Amino acid sequence: MVSCLDAFVGELCTTGAVIVEAMHFVVAATNGPTLLANFVEASELRIYTLSHPSQLREAARPMQKYADTPMDFADATLVILADQINTLEVLTLDRRGFSTYRTGRGRALRRVLDQL
Repeated sequence: MVSCLDAFVGELCTTGAVIVEAMHFVVAATNGPTLLANFVEASELRIYTLSHPSQLREAARPMQKYADTPMDFADATLVILADQINTLEVLTLDRRGFSTYRTGRGRALRRVLDQL
């Protein structure tokens, strides 16, 4: 997946919830957290917090709507962020969820990995 970023031109954005989830997944790997932190820094990844009470309420709505998929908090924050920064492209391994989820404006998201 990292090699697909070689030709990327633009800004990488994510949410704090996604960083927390990623750290959870890499903690058992040798140097996992350090490697993730290095990637975040080297890629100049822009991290949005999305933890204000109104944003938590906003995230709860699609989590309930997509409970059968399911949608976790990190996924919900990415969908909200996509709407806020007006993008439909998402870099994720979650094919099932992100082929189903829609933004608050009803727009389908495009998985970058499907376009390679």
